[in-house]
Amino acid sequence: MATAQEQNATNAAMMEKDPHGIDHANGVSARRPYDYGGNPLAHINTGESVRLPAFGGEFQPGLYRSTEQRKFANPAPLGLAAFALTTFVLSLINLGTRGISGPSIVIGPAFGYGGLVQLLAGMWEMAVGNTFGATALSSYGGFWIGTAIILTPGGFNIIEDLTADSGSELAFFNSFGLYLMGWFIFTFLLLICTVRSTVAFFLLFFTLDMAFLLLGIGYLVNGGEAAGANAAPQEGCIIAGGAFGILAAFIAWYNALAGIADPSNSFFLIPVAHFPWSEKGREQRNKVNNDAARAEQSV
Repeated sequence: MATAQEQNATNAAMMEKDPHGIDHANGVSARRPYDYGGNPLAHINTGESVRLPAFGGEFQPGLYRSTEQRKFANPAPLGLAAFALTTFVLSLINLGTRGISGPSIVIGPAFGYGGLVQLLAGMWEMAVGNTFGATALSSYGGFWIGTAIILTPGGFNIIEDLTADSGSELAFFNSFGLYLMGWFIFTFLLLICTVRSTVAFFLLFFTLDMAFLLLGIGYLVNGGEAAGANAAPQEGCIIAGGAFGILAAFIAWYNALAGIADPSNSFFLIPVAHFPWSEKGREQRNKVNNDAARAEQSV
């Protein structure tokens, strides 16, 4: 039986190896925080591998290295939250909530939060070495700044100039529809990179991609030249795009919460549901012993 002094010396040696109480070399734990029933998002290197599973809260669809020794905070939740709120506001407008029809109220968040703040988060993703996060967050930050520039009334006269050239809003609707289609293509490319990650991360880009597609179609299907001055976006597609935008906003908030919540600040942690064909999914399947089931089937 070890004496109290010997135990204290052992604990001190373990804490010296790792101030967080975890010996990553041997998987020995001097002190583990209670994880409230299991934490699929725990950023803990157990010694089995120096790489961790895909995780939406880090805005990283592929395996990434342990963040234990990283000197930077995780910028992904900030970028996700900025994207979520701005998308939420614009999607409510597209749905015609409470009779709101003009997009003016989204211009402020698009410049300040969804634009500037998300762009800064994307630059910090670059600093922490996350290429996917840097590309996605910086690009969508640019999207919101660009959209705010287009929609600013009287500021850049984009809508007014296009309308004056054609005599109706038809030219603007077509131009804006093509603009949204370009973002649909870009988002689809990012979506491809999430199919080996988690359900939560994949759904974020799937719902966003559908929102861009439907909004793009809505602006392109506007009645054409025959409609003349009565040209208008296809209402059904705009509403459907707004619905997918609302879903994308809430899923972005969900992934942001997954990146923020840990045992130091939350009583529960957020599951993200790894795809069965992902690295983590295959690892979990390999740990399941199906010998008994196979034996029953063979009888």
